[in-house]
Amino acid sequence: MRETALVALATFFATVGPLDVAVLFAGLTNEHRPRERRAMAIRGVAVASGILLFFALFGKPVLAAFGISLPALRTAGGILLLLIAVDLVFARSSGGTTTTRDEVAEAEGKRDIAVFPLAMPLIAGPGAIGAAILLVAQAQGDATRIAAVVGAMLAVMLLTLALLLTATQVQKLIGVTALHVVSRVAGILLAALAVQFVFDGIGASGLLSGGAS
Repeated sequence: MRETALVALATFFATVGPLDVAVLFAGLTNEHRPRERRAMAIRGVAVASGILLFFALFGKPVLAAFGISLPALRTAGGILLLLIAVDLVFARSSGGTTTTRDEVAEAEGKRDIAVFPLAMPLIAGPGAIGAAILLVAQAQGDATRIAAVVGAMLAVMLLTLALLLTATQVQKLIGVTALHVVSRVAGILLAALAVQFVFDGIGASGLLSGGAS
């Protein structure tokens, strides 16, 4: 259970990117009053948590309805997370963990950004959603391990909320260089986890042994 929780914590921290979200949130809400920023932060994290929880609990049955096997999910999820990890290591922006330029431009004209782009795709982006489905699928129905994954996800959500509520101070404190250092370290860890997911998916598929999944 401890290993599952640690893997989930590292994965969600890397795919959600609480520090990146806080810095972007500070930039998008610099003209809002403190009460408005606080309300948007709370609502955004609540909506994002609901989205991730939904995909964590119901993502696998939905994929199963389309005939997608667990080995295929592990392999595809690992590849997606590996692509995100590469972007983190090289400090590149991508639609997997942050907003695109078009999404940022649209958000700058919005008064309330709680749902878009804060909840999705900044917090509950494709990477985080894929990680939620994959990590719960890895638990293979074990209630204790699923609880560990959900607990880790909620812990990252609480950390994200805390950073959003202090976003202005966080932006001034860490700076761009420190932010990139944290992102690169998280990216290296995520890359290792992603490769392991791919190995597990290919191994479980029976392709290497000539068997069927």
